Amino acid sequence: MHIGVAYADKFKRTWLKLDVPDGSTVRDAIERAGLLQQYPDIDLETQRIGIFGKFTKLDARVKEGDRVEIYRPITADPETVQRRDREPDAEE
Repeated sequence: MHIGVAYADKFKRTWLKLDVPDGSTVRDAIERAGLLQQYPDIDLETQRIGIFGKFTKLDARVKEGDRVEIYRPITADPETVQRRDREPDAEE
């Protein structure tokens, strides 16, 4: 069955298309893709995983055409980052 596996770090994006046997899990797909060797900072026990942008578990079965995604941890909390809006126009 044909699927894709995607991951991006700060410097490089990787999207691999590969064949996996029927009945493969998300974990099987990630391991078969070789991303754990290519990106040693990936920690499947703490990082979120998804298929087409929806969170999933490592033991979920993949289907034909799925894109498995490994998400990086958030490095800046959007609720605490100051807004970068333009300065208000000076009053006349």
